[in-house]
Amino acid sequence: MMVCEPSRAETLSEALVRAYQSSPQLNADRARQRGTDENVPQALAGYRPQVVASLSAGLQAVRNTLPDNTIQGATLRPWTIGVTVSQVLFNGFKTANSVRVAEYQVLSGREALRNTGQGVLLDAVTAYMNVLANQALVEAQRTNVAVLREIQATTKKRLDAGDVTPTDTAQAEARLSRGLADLNAAEVTLAISKATYVQVIGGPPGQLTPATPVDRLSPVTMPASIETANHEHPAVLGAGYDVDVAQTTIKIAEGSLLPTVAVQANASRSKDSDSTLSTFATNQASILGQINVPIYDGGTAASQTRQAKELASQSRLVLEQVRNQSRTAVVGAWVSNEGTKVALTAAESEAKAADVALQGVRREAAGGQRTTIDVLNAQQDLTAARSRQIQAQRDRVIASYTLLSAVGRLDVRTLNLDTPDYLPEAHYHQVRDAWHGVRTPSGQ
Repeated sequence: MMVCEPSRAETLSEALVRAYQSSPQLNADRARQRGTDENVPQALAGYRPQVVASLSAGLQAVRNTLPDNTIQGATLRPWTIGVTVSQVLFNGFKTANSVRVAEYQVLSGREALRNTGQGVLLDAVTAYMNVLANQALVEAQRTNVAVLREIQATTKKRLDAGDVTPTDTAQAEARLSRGLADLNAAEVTLAISKATYVQVIGGPPGQLTPATPVDRLSPVTMPASIETANHEHPAVLGAGYDVDVAQTTIKIAEGSLLPTVAVQANASRSKDSDSTLSTFATNQASILGQINVPIYDGGTAASQTRQAKELASQSRLVLEQVRNQSRTAVVGAWVSNEGTKVALTAAESEAKAADVALQGVRREAAGGQRTTIDVLNAQQDLTAARSRQIQAQRDRVIASYTLLSAVGRLDVRTLNLDTPDYLPEAHYHQVRDAWHGVRTPSGQ
């Protein structure tokens, strides 16, 4: 049951596509990842020469006193132009290890982006099912109010005929008031869920169609789900890459203890307009090699190495913690998903039995074998059973998607959504070997 709105029908898959394409959270994380990609060309710059051009020019006032106390003055216009090329030949493998760190950071960032995508899609599923369920709950409460009005009218007629007492009428009126309050609460909840839908999906809900669970996309057993999460969940994979980053950072710190070899070439031309000098212009060119061997730096490099080792130990412990959290999440999601199957079956049976019971009580009340309160109680039981059935249907779908997210497979490709999958590798390859240029591949 749901409220029909003057709009075309929208499926859960279409809502997920809208959320995937328009989510500010997801787009912001994509921009973060593109920024992380730039760490690689920055690290690769250590392999490349550094070229600096310089130019200086100006005015210089000169006042010379000769031996015969004659004063000679002039205004000079000296200038110098030059270019310097520097190239590091060896720096303790810092450049190579910095490139590796940057690449591991890119891989870790991609997993973080994938994890954000899972969260966005799961939020979208929850928002969709909340609106769908709340629409059905509002409709159930409206049906309940309509039945209670009918019972109240019938009770008044029977009171006028002397078949019931004023107590029966008061009971019917009380239940009707409660039904109106429950309807109002359901409408408020629906309005809130619609606002959340706009925030998560990116637009107001139309006529939503029922959704089905996605158990077919998850592993068939709990141990298989745990194993899949250990190898596929983005949080686990990202923590693994963070360990690689920390391990390689140790090598960067150790590189400060090794020699550095560099070469520098310089060419310049200077000119001076001082007529008292025998030389008016000077051309210079040089090429120099330089070797720096660290002997003692006060203990800085050693401390940085020890610090990097401790941070690597921390990252390994974090990885183990993330694995444990992932395992717990899978177990919880698996148990919840199985539990919703039982709950839905029970709720459907309860609703069917409550409907049969209500029909029987109403027939018995018409024959004088049941009182008005019996009918009201049966109607309340049916409304509560229908509400639990609606909630069970909602929980059933959300639980299946939650399990899919817990194992790390809640993504566009697995769900076969009708939208292009965002590929962070495309931007990475566009900027990795860029030697110059300040415009991003998107044109900004």
